[in-house]
Amino acid sequence: MIRIKLRPEVETRLTAEAQARGLEVSAYIEGLLEEAVSARSVSARRQPTREEMRAFFEAMSAGSEKIPQLPDEAFQRESFYQGHDW
Repeated sequence: MIRIKLRPEVETRLTAEAQARGLEVSAYIEGLLEEAVSARSVSARRQPTREEMRAFFEAMSAGSEKIPQLPDEAFQRESFYQGHDW
């Protein structure tokens, strides 16, 4: 078991957040800590290799040749707001 001493204002805030979610304070804090540890684990992962990146982008672009070509005008600001009387 780990014990943590919190500043009173932090404890008050965590208590309010837990109550707003209908949770016990200890369960809420446990969830926050698990999320933080999980997020750190994800950010500590190794960088993908060139081959992994190439495979990812090839898979992502598979079938892209079937996407219709749009004229440059389709990406102008005016085309996004057609029909709006501003």
